[in-house]
Amino acid sequence: MPSHDHAAHGADHHGHQHGHDHDHDHDHDHDHDHDHVPTVTADSARRVKLAMLLTAGFMVAEIVGGLVSGSLALLADAGHMFSDSFSLGLALFAFIMGDKAPDKLRTFGYQRFQVLAAFVNGLTLLAIAVWIFVAAIQRFMQPVTVLAGPMMVIAVLGLVINIIVFKILHGGDQENLNLRGALLHVMGDLLGSVAAIVASVVILLTGWTPIDPLLSMLAAALILRAAWKILRRSTHTLLEGTPDGIDSARLREALLEVEGVSDLHDMHLWGLTPQEPLLSVHLVIERADLHDMVIERAYALLKSRFHIQHATLQVETRACLTGGDCHHGMTLHP
Repeated sequence: MPSHDHAAHGADHHGHQHGHDHDHDHDHDHDHDHDHVPTVTADSARRVKLAMLLTAGFMVAEIVGGLVSGSLALLADAGHMFSDSFSLGLALFAFIMGDKAPDKLRTFGYQRFQVLAAFVNGLTLLAIAVWIFVAAIQRFMQPVTVLAGPMMVIAVLGLVINIIVFKILHGGDQENLNLRGALLHVMGDLLGSVAAIVASVVILLTGWTPIDPLLSMLAAALILRAAWKILRRSTHTLLEGTPDGIDSARLREALLEVEGVSDLHDMHLWGLTPQEPLLSVHLVIERADLHDMVIERAYALLKSRFHIQHATLQVETRACLTGGDCHHGMTLHP
């Protein structure tokens, strides 16, 4: 994150009248955001807590059922549900941390913790999928007897629990990385339960036990796909990537169209979380007396067209007046 832009803005805030206007507008939007965000977070936190309790409770039943029946599909699903319980607990902790107020050490607060938690969730999914693949290969090499009756009973109950948990989480904020990660975990559980049911039916009807590790591997492949999605998105945010849905080239063009702006440089666009885009940019204006008008119109543009509520705009009367990387932001590579 480019700290010099914020420093420059701080100097600008104290040295010009627009600083008061910006503060007023920003405070209003800041209050509005914090009126809205905790409501979503509180609802999501309640959903995650309930889902965690249901998941952890049934995980024990699946472990017992998998050991009694000898089903790898059930044990794999139990392992995934253990991962779910852990990830849901981590997501719940992330909601609590994300709601903490900023302090002198973390002026942006703790919202980025949600992204870190989502990244850990993705790694956990990846580890579970690899474990299932290894166990399935071992089961192919050394087949064991599987009790299809108990396996089916536990698998059906697991499917019911997973559907309930899925509905609970699906009603929450789907843009939140942690809720999305938890939902992907539960989708993997749903597939695991379906795989266990199918495997138990095949074993009951034909006695063909290799179907158990075979369907476990299919579930593991789908879990890998889910892990890749959540890891890719959380890594993108951790690397200060451009937030989804915002075209940096179009943003640059729109700012250059603001009346009074002749050029811009040192533009940085990133996200504290995927839902909270941040921008810093140096705007070069034609005349000093256009300062306040440019600030006002640029902020209005950012909020209305790009939904950027938090921006740091450094206004200059000539290019590179305050230094910085004057070529960064002049040309944006795809």
